Amino acid sequence: MKIGFICPDVPGHINPMTALARHVVARNNEVVFLYSSGARGLPYIPYDDDEFQTAINEVSKRQGEDALQFALQHVMTRTETIMKSLPKIVQDNKIEALVIDNISFYAELAAIQLGIPYVHACGAMHLDFSGQVPLATDPWPPEKTAVAFARNREGVNRWVQMVQNCNAGVRARAETAGLTVNWDDPSATYSPLALITQVPKAFDFESSHWPSHHHHTGPFHDGKGRDTTDFPWERLTGAPLVYASMGTILNGRVDVFRTIVAALAKNPNVQLVLSVGDRTNPKDLGPVPKNAIVMQRTPQLEVLKRTSVCITHCGLNTVLESLTQGVPQVAIPVTFDQPGVAARIAYHKTGAVTSLDKLTPEHLSDLLKEVLEDPSYRNNARRMQMAISEANGLSVAADLVDRTLRAA
Repeated sequence: MKIGFICPDVPGHINPMTALARHVVARNNEVVFLYSSGARGLPYIPYDDDEFQTAINEVSKRQGEDALQFALQHVMTRTETIMKSLPKIVQDNKIEALVIDNISFYAELAAIQLGIPYVHACGAMHLDFSGQVPLATDPWPPEKTAVAFARNREGVNRWVQMVQNCNAGVRARAETAGLTVNWDDPSATYSPLALITQVPKAFDFESSHWPSHHHHTGPFHDGKGRDTTDFPWERLTGAPLVYASMGTILNGRVDVFRTIVAALAKNPNVQLVLSVGDRTNPKDLGPVPKNAIVMQRTPQLEVLKRTSVCITHCGLNTVLESLTQGVPQVAIPVTFDQPGVAARIAYHKTGAVTSLDKLTPEHLSDLLKEVLEDPSYRNNARRMQMAISEANGLSVAADLVDRTLRAA
């Protein structure tokens, strides 16, 4: 079977989705990535989007609902492109089914129009619109009270409103195609075959409301397909290592990186490895202490194997990669699904959570000390490490994709 993959063209989505695709190929399928500028060595159809890079540069400096609304607008514009161009791409490339990242909102409308089967796979946190638990864009803990359920529903309503603020073009294309969609239900076009999340069930909120075709598997990580990055391993001193990254998108805040460096300067008994990304020159941070290694890119998977604490923006992949190594976190969520990831960190006590608004060198230094010295955080992270290992998520997810699409 030839399967097309659609996902945002950024590392936090390309990395897990290409890992999943490699394992789908191992089950005697062909894959091709659509609307991509590269697919980590897998086949792809070239697609250059200058507006995309401009949008990424802009959103990297934003936070909260402002960043979310801005990103949604860009996603909806991209979906219009997909709805217009996918029929010819599918025909020309003899694509029989699709795997769609759930963050490519409404891209499945093109599959529905074509009448081909599709499944959803979640590169980021899955979005639960039931109101039984908080939406991933909200930072609340799960509570089973009438007030909590009302708050959850209000979060879903806010999401619906944000989407409707920017989906007029998508709605018009759906209407032209003769598709009837309940736009008030964000899950109305979710795959009826399978929705696969790389969140391990052990790391999610406890709930029994999931439909039978919703599958918690575990991380889509296989350690392959990453860019080769040189790293000065000889500079590691053997002191407890703190790895810090604000991800590959929301990394345009030099002030945040300076705060991280200043916090670590208060503790000379640990060592810092800070990855600032491609939008920041390490020289812009000014002088750094001797116990800090600051780079634009690092071999994250390898560094995490030596890490004692990970300072993270709560991107799902960084958090899951940390938990895979049994590494606790200091969480600084910025936007998107990161509040929901942070809420799960707090719920399962695998780390300490703060916010950008509270971030000072003193506060961050205190949190690092807490996570380093309280063994319960590492113990809980190691409990997740065992659950991830036992779940064998990547293999399970690939089996689901293969079995579900072949049977459709």
